[in-house]
Amino acid sequence: MVHTQNSHTVEITLKLKKQNSLEKSEYLNLPDLQFFQWCHSQYGLNKGVYNTIDQWFYGIGIERIQYRRIFILKFLDFSKDCGAVKEHQKFIRFGNGGLIRRLQGFMWDINLR
Repeated sequence: MVHTQNSHTVEITLKLKKQNSLEKSEYLNLPDLQFFQWCHSQYGLNKGVYNTIDQWFYGIGIERIQYRRIFILKFLDFSKDCGAVKEHQKFIRFGNGGLIRRLQGFMWDINLR
């Protein structure tokens, strides 16, 4: 459970991935540029979209960088599962206004679990 500064409580279930939880992932502690580069290599995420996602989670009150990075990774997995990453595309795509709608849908989805 993550408590945000704006009094919202956000619950997120973290699944184990190869015997390591996301909280203990080596990627969460990378410097910002290296974390972005890793996200880019795994999801085809460009810097502008990464910054928007990071700012959006910060804006809803997830201030601790490690928690935001967990949310970013879970959001990117969610988006990939929803078809935002297509074969033969260089970058993940959300379409006009689609990123914010997808972020809202992600939060709605995890709050129902």
